Amino acid sequence: SGPGESLHKVKGSKHFGYVWNVQSEQDVKQRIEEIKKIHHSARHHCYAWKLGLGEDRYRANDDGEPSNSAGKPIYRAILSAGITNVLIVVVRYFGGTKLGVGGLIDAYRKAAKMAIEDTQVEQRYVKDRIKISFPYAQMGFVMGLLKEMNLPVESPNFEITCTLETVIRGSELVGFVNKVQDVEGIEVDQI
Repeated sequence: SGPGESLHKVKGSKHFGYVWNVQSEQDVKQRIEEIKKIHHSARHHCYAWKLGLGEDRYRANDDGEPSNSAGKPIYRAILSAGITNVLIVVVRYFGGTKLGVGGLIDAYRKAAKMAIEDTQVEQRYVKDRIKISFPYAQMGFVMGLLKEMNLPVESPNFEITCTLETVIRGSELVGFVNKVQDVEGIEVDQI
């Protein structure tokens, strides 16, 4: 929910880690440009970002480091933390001693992990909007179930055939549908 920073030193090299919440690729570009201005004398501005819930919107960049020695370890730190809508940039200042590929992987991973630990991670849930249609005779059952699951009632229309909408966590949707599927006349549709 907010920025985080870290500094990881190894064999004279300094790895400055930065993490931000981002909502678009434009946010990513803007943050990378800002860091490059702040750390203009650094040789490597390696990063990884992830947007959304799937695995299709992410990038990892080694920025001149050996292949897969910087961007991928940063991305793996994102996956390990279970976070999304995030950009992590690790800026490296060479300290005079070569770290080797294994040392680079470890240094970038640690700097990214430390930056994540310095920020506040906000937990959010994927929610689905559903429309429930039911006969008036099932009103008590439906309203009781909504109360039991602490679900809001939206757009109620209580006539002979009743309808209402609610928002439910994606992880609870199957359980909700299972509870109503054998009750006569109740239909649940995702909107």
